[in-house]
Amino acid sequence: VQPNNYSTFYDDQRQNWSIMFESEKAAMDFSKQVCIAKCNSSPVLDAVLYQDLLLGEGQGVEGGDSLEIAYTGWLFQNNGLGQVFDSNVNKDKLLRLKLGSGKVIKGWEEGMMGMKKGGRRYLIIPPAWAYGTQGVAGRVPPDSTLVFEVEVRRVKLVKESSGSDGQSVSSRDSPAPSPVPGLDGFSAD
Repeated sequence: VQPNNYSTFYDDQRQNWSIMFESEKAAMDFSKQVCIAKCNSSPVLDAVLYQDLLLGEGQGVEGGDSLEIAYTGWLFQNNGLGQVFDSNVNKDKLLRLKLGSGKVIKGWEEGMMGMKKGGRRYLIIPPAWAYGTQGVAGRVPPDSTLVFEVEVRRVKLVKESSGSDGQSVSSRDSPAPSPVPGLDGFSAD
């Protein structure tokens, strides 16, 4: 996905192709179909598939960052979108979550990494990364693959703070995030 309604991709011979769409909606619809096709063509879905629909602006989010999200979730049925089982798009409240806190399904934690404010992403989440064999009574049958369209409306980066000299300090340049929450960023002092 590129700005101004462009998408680029590589074919089997590693040739680069670009497509310009008439509208943002057409570009997003195409990107959703690409993600569904990837899902349907993989023999086993054992990880989260995601496709950016809109890139957004600013820094990509990491574990520990707080987000406010608008989303819609569908059941993946008959090789495509089934019924909506959850959405907050037409509601007044956005979903607030701290990435990496374990308060949402593992597929969201994984699939939203790197998103930017204003970004939209399509996620296809296998059962093991969603609600597994339990499902959610009355809403999500056991062993369901889920599809979400998520949009990051607000971001609060946890790793940015003001140093003692008034300069902004960020540990985002470190090669890998610490697996232990709260322990990275000490070297910035």
